[in-house]
Amino acid sequence: ATGGASGSGGAPGGECTRELLDGLLDDYFAALAAGDPSSLPLAEGVKFTENAVQAEIGTTDFWKNAGEVKHSQRALDTEACSVGAQAVIPEGGRDLPVALRIKVEGSEMTEIETIVVRPGDYTASFAVASDPAAIIAIADDIGWHDEVPEAERATRGELTSWIDKYFRAFPAGVCDVTAACKRLENGGGNFSCRTGASCSAGDPGSGGTFIPRVILADEVRGIAIGLTMFDFMTDGHLDMHMIKMYGGEVHAVHAILRDTNGVSGWE
Repeated sequence: ATGGASGSGGAPGGECTRELLDGLLDDYFAALAAGDPSSLPLAEGVKFTENAVQAEIGTTDFWKNAGEVKHSQRALDTEACSVGAQAVIPEGGRDLPVALRIKVEGSEMTEIETIVVRPGDYTASFAVASDPAAIIAIADDIGWHDEVPEAERATRGELTSWIDKYFRAFPAGVCDVTAACKRLENGGGNFSCRTGASCSAGDPGSGGTFIPRVILADEVRGIAIGLTMFDFMTDGHLDMHMIKMYGGEVHAVHAILRDTNGVSGWE
């Protein structure tokens, strides 16, 4: 199986609702904290990866040692019938930044992709130290889960196109960001979204710097998520970017990323 692109998937045999996706993510976090996935509605052929390695769900070190989620910011994409989230979850006595994508068909989980970032997992020359506490501290100011008024709401196409151009034209695809927009990497950095970036004109086309593998969009909350192999001046990093957009502008760009050997586990 491969990660579904924006607009693919669905829930054959049943409606895919925001409540369904939100509840399944809550159920996933509860099962993770309990170290027992047996309560989850897993499809027979479910594919699970953690840090690009395919495994049986429940058998990894993180599944055996994770605690209760301390924070999550999530996009509910009913068209793709997928939920994507960035979270702060403890492992032992240490809080970790975590990215998660769950694809659903017929109310069952068919794909589960996780990125868990421990100290030392992000080693690019430009890398900053993780700061999970900052992810939590800034969340209310961003208002990740605030519903965007319809007059200010971006369309699905606007959300997915922004992420697509950001990756394909990087670092010249950072368009329509506010002066106050902050970019966090695993919670660290707190850079201006404009630092080291620019906005090129036009459509980047089908090629580009990075190719987005999955794009999810939540028009109600104004959130878009993109997953790619981020290999700018490196051998590659697993990467989930999340943005908050409303009023025609992007107000936050947060990334969860870690080293990998150039594969995602979803090729």
